Amino acid sequence: MANAYHVQTGEQAELEDCYDTLDDAAGDAACVYDRSGLRSGLNGELARNAADGKGCPVGVEGCQVAGWKSEGASLHGRPAKPTSRCNGHCAEGADVTFAIKAMDVTYAGTMGSDHNSVTGKLTQAGQPHELNLAHVSEENTWAIPEAPKPMAADARPKFDVVTVKPSDPNRPGKLFTMRGRHILTINTTVNDMISMGYAVHVKQIVGAPEWFASEKFDIDGVPDVEGQPNSDQFKLLIQDALAQRFGLKFHHDKRELPVYALTVAKGGPKMNVTINKPTDPRNFLFRGLGKLMVTNNTMEDVCHGFQGAVMDKPVVDHTGLTDRYDFNLNWTPDQSQFAQMGAPTAPASEDPNAPPSLYTALQEQLGLKLESTKAQADVLVIDNAEKPSAN
Repeated sequence: MANAYHVQTGEQAELEDCYDTLDDAAGDAACVYDRSGLRSGLNGELARNAADGKGCPVGVEGCQVAGWKSEGASLHGRPAKPTSRCNGHCAEGADVTFAIKAMDVTYAGTMGSDHNSVTGKLTQAGQPHELNLAHVSEENTWAIPEAPKPMAADARPKFDVVTVKPSDPNRPGKLFTMRGRHILTINTTVNDMISMGYAVHVKQIVGAPEWFASEKFDIDGVPDVEGQPNSDQFKLLIQDALAQRFGLKFHHDKRELPVYALTVAKGGPKMNVTINKPTDPRNFLFRGLGKLMVTNNTMEDVCHGFQGAVMDKPVVDHTGLTDRYDFNLNWTPDQSQFAQMGAPTAPASEDPNAPPSLYTALQEQLGLKLESTKAQADVLVIDNAEKPSAN
């Protein structure tokens, strides 16, 4: 039986905050929980199963725990190599450290005299949080749920039944997500749904009625194909909801539009080419405003993510890069960013240690440039749309 550790925190842990307001409109299920086995609750509690009787967390890369060892799956389902192990028991006061690189997380703690507790702090994106671990009895161990089985890669799902209702005006945020077999949107306009389903910026939608931007809806539907859809299949389902319930019809055209062009900066890209397969999950995930984690993304994916969540104009890929990448990007947003996600942007910070602007961060951290220009872009010209009837 694997051991488990229950984490008690003095403030809400950010390990798995999905930031509903910022849940990307173009990615897979955003919660890292599906891949790592981490859990966090409303009170910031977190549980983690261990691979062996010594207690080092499964899937934590770079785990260095005196007297403990790490065996099992890494964050991406690959074997995690133990970096430190020894015989015997951990002495009181022994250092307990680990890092989860993909989540920009480090942990440093000290073993207690009872050999069953660790007192320490977790740091994510430079922000420290008190995080104390206590050994959990076998009867209180949480089993890590099996990962949901993916939908067949060649499936083109539709909804058997999909319900649409007006959103609660008192509920904040905006969300596209999956819960079990249900595909959900919360507080989404038709513009939001078109942007997500067809990977376009709202400024690429032409001839839409005013209510496309002002009226918000919640969608709930179950696909007619078993399994968890990938990001492309998720988009097909949103397209189906638009056709079924909103009677959406449109045609494509080309227009010259103000856009942002993503290019490679002098010196070349600084991103890591992913070890993931093209069929593995992709993430474009915010841990907060200006705190971005990307895994297994092409540059086109990155452009779609930025135009869907951050930028006030379409973003086009002029990098010429064809690989898939993993990276973290930290910047201080300006007033023009995140507006379409309904997220208020704080005034410019006077903190000298605050991250740089997006444009500077892209060059310094990723070796990319984002420049404002004009370019031919695809647009969707609306031919027909209707407000949904009662379910």
